[in-house]
Amino acid sequence: MPVLSGAVTFSRFRSAPAGDAPSDTKRWLSKGLKSGHFEPIDLKKTEDERAAGFVELENSDGTDFSTGSVLYGEYALFGYRVDTVKVPAPVLKAELSKWEKAFEKENGRPPTRGEKSENRASIKHMLRQRAVPFTKVHDVSWNLKTNQVQLWASSRKTVEEILFAIEESFDVKLQPLVPVSLAAEAGISDENLVPTPELIGMEISQSEIESNEVSHGDA
Repeated sequence: MPVLSGAVTFSRFRSAPAGDAPSDTKRWLSKGLKSGHFEPIDLKKTEDERAAGFVELENSDGTDFSTGSVLYGEYALFGYRVDTVKVPAPVLKAELSKWEKAFEKENGRPPTRGEKSENRASIKHMLRQRAVPFTKVHDVSWNLKTNQVQLWASSRKTVEEILFAIEESFDVKLQPLVPVSLAAEAGISDENLVPTPELIGMEISQSEIESNEVSHGDA
């Protein structure tokens, strides 16, 4: 739980309503979270390998989003959970090899390409039913007073996915808090953003170096 443990890998954004500002913040927050809530992968009904959505910060299975589980003072804290289910290729290959040997022993011939393909799908489905989803939860901190949003995720692709989910669910626009955008908000022009001599270091000419060496020698 990085947002509570003090981890520093995060991206910052500022939110602004895409339309009218919400009149009831608590209701708007709950509605947004529930509209994009996490739904587990149903291994029996779908072949999906991935599921993602919002969850409560301190309960990665929780999607009730009661006020007490989301609001911490002026902050809204919640998680973005991603579950993935994959059958490891070596495991699938080993199971398929066992089936091929058993098939050849029983039928006196190796399986055809079509038979291999059909049974490969069946074996993969069987292994998938036994698989345990890999879960990753990315923390989200939203200061409702300053409208600053922080996402605890290091992958650019993941950050973009969470941004899209927040914008869609809450009807807001998120602006990255990077030096250029902060300067624009402060009214600082691009011309004034060039590096200073103190930052890049002043170049010293050869004549200055020789002059310093002579002075040092005379001393």
